[in-house]
Amino acid sequence: MSSSPAPGAPAPEPRAPRRPGRGTIVAASALAVALGGGLIACGQGSASGSPAPDVSVTDSATTRPGKDTAGRPMKRSKPVRLAVPSAGVDASPVLDLGLDANQELQVPSVAQAERPGWYTGSVTPGEKGASVLVAHYDTAEGPALMRNVARVRTGDLIEVGRADGTTAEFRIREIQQVDKKAFPTRKVYGATDRPELRLITCGGPIEGGHRADNIILYADLVR
Repeated sequence: MSSSPAPGAPAPEPRAPRRPGRGTIVAASALAVALGGGLIACGQGSASGSPAPDVSVTDSATTRPGKDTAGRPMKRSKPVRLAVPSAGVDASPVLDLGLDANQELQVPSVAQAERPGWYTGSVTPGEKGASVLVAHYDTAEGPALMRNVARVRTGDLIEVGRADGTTAEFRIREIQQVDKKAFPTRKVYGATDRPELRLITCGGPIEGGHRADNIILYADLVR
């Protein structure tokens, strides 16, 4: 991934769909966000010509937690740490990501390949709504933070440390791998009635120098 068509940041007012270059602007419920066809620019191979292995996951899903097991919404507090134990991820700090001059999502640079980013147009992790984090699977320099995404399963935990000293704990409900041309914009960014998290990375084969797919982890706050 790098600065490229991807889920973007908030616009002042909801707008009708349009296509700026390879991205797409879509209104998502009460939150108007600039969105694109998915995160791209993963997997360009290293300087020595050795990209990370192609990665594919099996789509899977479980039921949403009931009211008795769902976590209560938390107050706003920016994310500062991301941990996905099953993928061997424990990274900080978390980058703030908005839009670039082309109205496309800013993503971690190659030099920041081991750091996750938070889309600042979404709620903070733990608040009611869908909070969106992104992280590289690989970059032009090889494997990156989500290099072990294939190890992740539904039911696994994602922990997000927050600036106020609290930790939002999410349980993965669904894992989805999609062609970037069919990125599920509304599913990822649409309004929710409870605190949820989306963690997006790249996957699939390299086509035209970039990973063809996105891998999306959908998770619910449990405490």
